[in-house]
Amino acid sequence: MINDKKENAHKYYSQLNKTLKAALERLSEYDFINMKDGRYEDKDNCYMNVQTLVTKQKEHQKWEAHRKYIDIQYVIKGKERMGFGKKEDFTKVLIPYDKEKDIEFLDGDKYDYIDVKEGEFVIFFPEDIHAPMLSVDKDIAIKKVIIKVPVS
Repeated sequence: MINDKKENAHKYYSQLNKTLKAALERLSEYDFINMKDGRYEDKDNCYMNVQTLVTKQKEHQKWEAHRKYIDIQYVIKGKERMGFGKKEDFTKVLIPYDKEKDIEFLDGDKYDYIDVKEGEFVIFFPEDIHAPMLSVDKDIAIKKVIIKVPVS
């Protein structure tokens, strides 16, 4: 997992593969605040989901994992809390892996939280279990984009 501000994304370019680097560059290339919600196809077999959502309290969290895609979650407007943990600590399968949607839901007992503010991103790799869209204080509307980058 990587968490940082959009303006620091360039610091990771030399450590990432070409596709992931290009996906991170999208954070500065697109005017996400003015994009409508929806799915946008992108280069290098990546795609983006722009979403306006209402955060939820921790008791409604769902721990998810992906196998085929890396998530770059970028908060465009607002702030959200994201739970994170390592896959080996999530041994209980709640909803089995759906190959079409590239998602499974798990449960575990070793995790932590990070607050992600406007202009910050988090990269979740397949070994990172995560619970996004949680409220920091109270439930609020946020806008975010999730860039899905295929695992190479």
